[in-house]
Amino acid sequence: MRRPLAMRKTLSLVGSVVLSSALGWAGSEYGIMTGFMLGMVGTGLGMYAGYRLAAYLGG
Repeated sequence: MRRPLAMRKTLSLVGSVVLSSALGWAGSEYGIMTGFMLGMVGTGLGMYAGYRLAAYLGG
C-alpha cells in the first residue's frame, strides 16, 4: 500500500470520527434524531476535511 493512500484513509477516518462525535453530541441536546442527523453530516464533513488535509500534507 502506498503511503499517501494510507495517510488519506487514516486522516479521513480520524476526521469523520471526531466531527461525527462532536456534532452528534451537540445535536443530541435537541433530540435523538437531531443528534443522528448532525452526526451523519459530521461524518461527511470529516471525510472531506481528512481528504483535503491529506492532499495538502502529501502533495
